[in-house]
Amino acid sequence: MVGFFSKACVAFLMFLGQVAQLAGETILSILSGRIRPKLVVQQIAEIGFRSQLVVVVTGAFTGAVFTAQAYFQFASLNMETAVGPVVAVSMFRELGPVLAGLMVASRVGAAMSAEIGTMRVTQQIDALRALAVNPVDYLVVPRAVAMFVSMPFLVVECVGCGILASYYVGVEVLSIPGVYFLANTQKFADSSDIVMALVKGFFFAGVIVFISCREGLNAKDGAVGVGRATTATVVNCSLAILIVNFFLTMALNILFPAGQ
Repeated sequence: MVGFFSKACVAFLMFLGQVAQLAGETILSILSGRIRPKLVVQQIAEIGFRSQLVVVVTGAFTGAVFTAQAYFQFASLNMETAVGPVVAVSMFRELGPVLAGLMVASRVGAAMSAEIGTMRVTQQIDALRALAVNPVDYLVVPRAVAMFVSMPFLVVECVGCGILASYYVGVEVLSIPGVYFLANTQKFADSSDIVMALVKGFFFAGVIVFISCREGLNAKDGAVGVGRATTATVVNCSLAILIVNFFLTMALNILFPAGQ
């Protein structure tokens, strides 16, 4: 049992080291200006534009069902007008960034890992090195730049659609007075909540792109290895987002206290 835990700890530390090394190389390449604009635009279209539907649907139905659940609880306390701010603050600070990150990790992260992993097992990455092309510059940098650009916008879309759905369900379906719904939402949800959502989206973008590319670059054993890398990407990205979210919440709440 002790040997198992020691091996698990070593494997985890190696994983963190490889992700950190890849992140360092990517950031250094970006700061050095080794960016291919055409590839970046292609990745923005793939990561940002084509992920909008899943993010919008996720945000809208999360806001709608959260509004209904909050209303059912608050109605017994005659606090129906508190539903709006509770849903808005929750969407900004937690639900919007986390759910958007999980959806993007499932859709985009898996695709990144599968694409790069296929190139790895078919020796296309070795061919890039033979042509004096750095695989990090060619494969990772465009995806990282596109992810950092797209993810905050996807978080905003997720949160915005969640709040719109919350307003519709609360006012039109559950008959909460619309004036009080909007007034309380504007009173308790401020710019600090928006900043918190954007900061979390930016950090989650790094988690997704570096873990996904790391798994793809380390794929082996043919098609079976690509499948394993894709599965590991979704699992590791999802767990990392949830873990990082906790520490971000604790740190950012010091800078942007809730309800202030």
